[in-house]
Parts: sequence; C-alpha cells; structure tokens
Amino acid sequence: MALAIMLMESRYLHGRCCRHKVFHPLLGPLLGDFVSKSYSSYRRPGAQPEKKPSFQNADFSFKKSIDVLKTQLSLLKKETTDHITGPEGRPLDQYFLEQTRVLWEFRSQEDLNKWVISSDVEIGGKSEVYLKMCRNNQGALLYGTLNTEVPRDGETKYSGYCGMRAKPQVGSFARKKYYDWSNFNSLYLRIRGDGRPWMVNIYTDPYFSHQKDDLYSYFMFPRGGPYWEEIKIPFSKFFLSSRGRVQDDQHPIWLDKASFLTLGFTIGDKVDGPFQLEFDFIGLLNDRSHTEEFAYETYEKK
Repeated sequence: MALAIMLMESRYLHGRCCRHKVFHPLLGPLLGDFVSKSYSSYRRPGAQPEKKPSFQNADFSFKKSIDVLKTQLSLLKKETTDHITGPEGRPLDQYFLEQTRVLWEFRSQEDLNKWVISSDVEIGGKSEVYLKMCRNNQGALLYGTLNTEVPRDGETKYSGYCGMRAKPQVGSFARKKYYDWSNFNSLYLRIRGDGRPWMVNIYTDPYFSHQKDDLYSYFMFPRGGPYWEEIKIPFSKFFLSSRGRVQDDQHPIWLDKASFLTLGFTIGDKVDGPFQLEFDFIGLLNDRSHTEEFAYETYEKK
C-alpha cells in the first residue's frame, strides 16, 4: 500500500512538472514570476533568504494570457511556413550555396537588445560593464572596468570577470531554437579591441544529458589601435573549457557537430583596469581552404 502511494505521488509530481513546461508560455502572464522563483535555488552568498511567499507576487491577468496565445500561434504559423520553404525560411538553392551569413549586425538599439551583459556583481564583485551604440550607430561598444577584489562573504574565492551573451532564440510556446551552422566551418568577426585578451564562448545544448550545457571557448587576442580587425575562428579551434565532460592536456575535447544555442564574450585576465571591445558584425564563413578537422596534431606512438 505504501509503495502504491509513493508511485502515485511521483506520477503526480512528474505530471505537474511536465504541465508546467508545456503551459508556461500561457500561464506566464497569469502567474508572473511565481514559477521561476519556485524552481530557482540560487542565492547570493551572504544574502538573506526571501521571507515573502512567492505566490503573493503572482499577477493574474486573463487578457494577457489571450494576447500571449495569439502571439504564440502567429509564431507557430511563421515557423511552419519557413519549414515548408526551406531551412530557416531559405530556399534550398540559396541554403546550399550560402558561403557567408551575418548573425548579428549592430546598427540600432534593437540589435543591442538581443544581448545581455553580466559581471561579477552577480556574486558580490565590483567590476562594471556597459554596452552601448557607437558613434553614428555604426557598431556596438562593450566597455567597463575589471576589478579582481574578492567579495568578503566567506564563500567566494575568485572574482573579476565581465562579458556579454546573446539571448537564445525562442520559438513558439517557449521552445528552444538552435542555430543551424552546419554549412559553415568558421566564425567571422569584425572588431576593434584595446589589446586585452578575450574568451569567445559557444554554448551548446546537446541531446545527451551528460553533455548538457557544454561550454566551448577560444582565446582571442585582438590587437590594440585605431584600426578595425577581421578575425576568422575555425570551429575546430574551440575546446571544452568548463562544465560537462572532463578534459586534460593530453586528451582535449574539441567542438564537433552539436546544437548551437548561443554565443558570448568574456574578459577575465586578472588585470584590474578599464577595457573596451567594439563590434561591427558577427557572422559565419564557409572557408573552403580550411580543411583541418582538429586543432592539434596527433602522433603515432612507436
């Protein structure tokens, strides 16, 4: 009898969790941030737990739910039309012959809204980071001040990082959308830096649970100076830097075919002081001259 009760409770909880994932786009305006807070366990070190129950912050609105439903149905209609036309709404002849593609071009505030900036302030640090349009709306400027002072919370051991990350694509009914970069082999950037090194991060979301949230990185060293610089980074240069599987110097793990979720840039060179990085555009390139499959050479053991 006790076993049956436990099975019924587990099925109830599992069903409730699945219903939350399916109906979240519709219930979001009704419940506000109640669900997100209920499923979030992160708390800044040294911060006091929230005493006010989450359900008291719920904002019920039936009209908003109807508007969200209309929006999601229109997105679903567009996705269906694009799927019939071809990959990402492109005809097949254009898709297969495509050699370059601009992913992000910074020409307006709307382009900046596709990105999110972050720093060690989230863990109690003192670094500052800002993102704004350049003069005449010809590019984006990521700038700020790096501060490696460790927060005095008794838990944090390292600090001093800033960066920005593109917002992941979201399909109808809050489904994840992945970037289709299978026709390309390189990331193509036009930037202008100040001589400080950066990490270019590709976030993946494979279907296998033990590889979930893998982060592949490439160390970029833009030169300082007044001139723009074009950088081509083959995907084979990206290596697994954190999270997911374990790597070492003898057996590194390099980026292969995967589900690309989003892109980001991070600075954390442990040098206090100002930094800046300008972006003209971020795109993809199919470099026919690049035939390398891995970023390191393999030798036969004798």
